[in-house]
Amino acid sequence: QVQLVESGGGLVQAGGSPRLSCLASGRTFSSYGMGWFRQPPGKEREFVAAISWSGGSTYYADSVKGRFTISRDNAKNTVYLQMSSLKPEDTAVYYCAASRFGALGPAPFSSSTYTYWGQGTQVTVSS
Repeated sequence: QVQLVESGGGLVQAGGSPRLSCLASGRTFSSYGMGWFRQPPGKEREFVAAISWSGGSTYYADSVKGRFTISRDNAKNTVYLQMSSLKPEDTAVYYCAASRFGALGPAPFSSSTYTYWGQGTQVTVSS
């Protein structure tokens, strides 16, 4: 069982660069692939970014590529999402997710790849 707790959300001005953190419980964090998803108001949840167990592979949605960076610190059981050049359309609840597939498999962008989910943290971007 893995518990995930996100932090770092809040109200941010357009163009801002907040960093989200996701702290995982358990001693097996380093074996899990990790992802970030988001759900904009009134829309479906969508993939944002993912990182393999070692950090050697990363994946991004086209909408955030070049603006967001996913990273992890296995010693701290934490995965990060560094966001930059935020736009109002980045407003969403951001969720951290953990996959038993350390390398994330063929579909790192699919929510079905992930077993554990955090409660989410709200990011609101003001224009």
